[in-house]
Amino acid sequence: MMDHKPANIAILGATGHIAKNLILGLSAANEYQFYLFARSKDRLALFLAENNLKEHVHLCSYEQFAQAAVYDVIINGVGIGDPQDLIQHPFKVFQITEQYDNMILQYQQMYPTSTYINLSSGAAYGSDFECPATNGKPLTLDINHLSVKDFYGISKLNMEAKHRSLNSYRIVDLRVFGFFSAFIDLNSKYLLTDIIKHIKTGEVLHTSADNIVRDYVHPKDFLHLIKLCLQENVMNNVYDVYSLKPAAKFEILDYFAETHGLNYVIQSDPSHDSITGSKNNYYSLNHKASDIGYRPCYTSLQSIQTGYGQLKIGM
Repeated sequence: MMDHKPANIAILGATGHIAKNLILGLSAANEYQFYLFARSKDRLALFLAENNLKEHVHLCSYEQFAQAAVYDVIINGVGIGDPQDLIQHPFKVFQITEQYDNMILQYQQMYPTSTYINLSSGAAYGSDFECPATNGKPLTLDINHLSVKDFYGISKLNMEAKHRSLNSYRIVDLRVFGFFSAFIDLNSKYLLTDIIKHIKTGEVLHTSADNIVRDYVHPKDFLHLIKLCLQENVMNNVYDVYSLKPAAKFEILDYFAETHGLNYVIQSDPSHDSITGSKNNYYSLNHKASDIGYRPCYTSLQSIQTGYGQLKIGM
């Protein structure tokens, strides 16, 4: 188990999808003080009230970050999570990423014993995922023809490079490839949110013949990995986040068709790349996290089943 049990945890981007799961999961231990930072305190307060989280929780503005407390752990979940937002405001991905990362790094210079866990992305490998990520996967960038699909990954790569250069600080980057739970923003533009919308409306989902592969880590597995990163032996490093088994698109579609009444048809039009690249096999075979004891228990399909079941209860 954990050797290092921090008292104070700061979570930035606390209204985010992943952050909400971490707040719930970590609060179950009843051994931490939480300092939660979000642009909308009202949304955050509503989430806390709905989940009966009252004790040991402090709602803070970002302006209070440096003075609110001495944090043992800082979890950075700030970022643009919706690809559609990246299309509309491409510069924001650099601006937002830099602003909050630099704020945390400045804090670490004042309190060098703190642990910084940053939620990075598989996009740090680039946009070419004809094959899944591996420990030896090279990063390819067409430097003279950069486009929007490169920006998100470059911003994450830049963060990771800064963090590795500060090798005397405890900074851990976790590259998230996919995450699904009942807290997903149904207005975001992802495969699973599109499926859910079509189930709710009863409309037919049109999809390409491409059988892309995605990896959705279960909130319990991700929480376990977070706790492993708090061990004393984990210093400055980066780990890919993975489930027990990724899932192909038609495996997911058939599950929803057979179990929840989804109607879908394969369209003959050629598929279009997503805003962050085609990513046919967006998952990782780089299982370095096993070195610190990470052993996922749930497959991607099980993660989807759990999240959708909780989502239906809450609807």
